[in-house]
Amino acid sequence: MGLLIVILIGFLVGVVAKLFIPGPNPRGCLITSLLGIAGAWVGQRLIWAVGLQGSVGFIGSVIGAMVILLVYHAVTRKSS
Repeated sequence: MGLLIVILIGFLVGVVAKLFIPGPNPRGCLITSLLGIAGAWVGQRLIWAVGLQGSVGFIGSVIGAMVILLVYHAVTRKSS
């Protein structure tokens, strides 16, 4: 049950991050979920790097997913 919750929250985080970042975004539920899950991990690392402790929360996860999406845009623009 816990894994299902992580995937659902990851999907929501990925969708919100896609709304904030313009341009061609990766499509599909799986990619969106992975983006959100990875965003939560990146958000947690960024929060810890700043010196804040505790849970990342939804906003930190969205910020992390936005960072991953911006990196995706930078990589795909250079390769095309």
